[in-house]
Amino acid sequence: MTTPATAPAIDVGAIIDRSKVKRLHVGVFLLCAACTIMDGFDVQALGYVAPAIIQDWKIAPALLGPVFGASNLGVLIGQLSFTMLADKIGRRPVLIAGALLFAILTILTGRANTVAGLLAIRFIAGMALGSIIPNAVALVGEYSPRRVRIKLMTYIGIGFTAGAMIGGFVAAAMIPAFGWRSVFYFGGAVPLVLAVMMYFWLPESLQLLVLRGKSPAQIGRWLRKLDPATPVTSSTRYLVQEENKKGVPFVRLFSEGRGVATILLWIIFFMNLLNLYSLSNWLPTVVRGAGYPTSTAVLVGTMLQVGGTFSPFLFAALIVRFGFLPVLTTVFGIACVTIAAIGQPGLSLAVLVVVVTIAGACIVGSQPTINTLAATYYPTYLRSTGLGWSLGIGRAGAIVGPVLAGEFMALRWTTHSIFLALAAPALVSAIAMFALRWVMKSDVSKPAAVSAE
Repeated sequence: MTTPATAPAIDVGAIIDRSKVKRLHVGVFLLCAACTIMDGFDVQALGYVAPAIIQDWKIAPALLGPVFGASNLGVLIGQLSFTMLADKIGRRPVLIAGALLFAILTILTGRANTVAGLLAIRFIAGMALGSIIPNAVALVGEYSPRRVRIKLMTYIGIGFTAGAMIGGFVAAAMIPAFGWRSVFYFGGAVPLVLAVMMYFWLPESLQLLVLRGKSPAQIGRWLRKLDPATPVTSSTRYLVQEENKKGVPFVRLFSEGRGVATILLWIIFFMNLLNLYSLSNWLPTVVRGAGYPTSTAVLVGTMLQVGGTFSPFLFAALIVRFGFLPVLTTVFGIACVTIAAIGQPGLSLAVLVVVVTIAGACIVGSQPTINTLAATYYPTYLRSTGLGWSLGIGRAGAIVGPVLAGEFMALRWTTHSIFLALAAPALVSAIAMFALRWVMKSDVSKPAAVSAE
């Protein structure tokens, strides 16, 4: 009789690493990508409808600044709390519950009639949204074969940007026909359907099930879908090979020579998300204030997301050849110039669209890439903590940025001055990225580390 000690053992991570891309991989990726797309849609929807809300409620634009900030504060809290919860109970239940909650709250956003009510709803919705990206990225990474893991994790980030872009086109079409509230009704209905699909078809992280000692029958069933030749029996033992060191993970971010690199990464995340959310939330309103109709203002704002949706594919190809640091340093330098150019007086609409698209390619499109840089830099036992804290610090920038831009508008700064101020964080990001070459000793900074994946 086979005893637990002598039962055959299967390395779950090794099977996933060497597996060919199958229907299960595609299903996990598509469901998680759909989550990030709707996350991006919902986060950006308020920015697109802001001009219509201001006109409908007859309020000063600066009053919406705290609403944008409250939404991002909710996301920050949700990222920290729901990520820890997912490590205890699993990625799957948190993703499903998060999708259901933000679907309901998005629909309620369409019922708001006061700024105070809008602020409260968006804060709670932000907490639900905070559960989506960390767990979707983690689950995709935990199901991806090693050779395509970095690419697929990056593409999940593109889903968020694609959702923001889709939101612009949906808003531009629906606001004139059905009013601004219809955008939120649409944005809430889709994740309701998605939550049901995930309930039936989304698997749990196999590595997490093994580490928690749960559901061996479920592990075996999903492993056979990855590799039908896997010799699974009722007595099979499952294991994962993971580096682990004792101590507080946060403290480990500053040990073994990682301290300066960690601080520089935090600066880059903070500055880039400050710019990303300032531009995403306020650009349609600024363009509307320049005399363009609301539909045109929304479409100009959408081009920020269009550039950010397609540029990561180019960045990924360049990084394979040249490495993360030189590519991203150049990208942030271009971002500084193009953001400053947005506020130049006398730009034609065509030139404005081109400049906004390039700025979006650099600011919005760089975010999935710096997420991948951080995830690649930290070792396995620190990866979630390293990326999670980087995103958390960055989310603080996302909170500060829109409120600060709203204050600039309340102080009646000129458009030229506002965009010059917003160009400064991109310059800081470029300097910090350039400085990483002296402190990031890991091979992650080299092209070979990317292509090896």
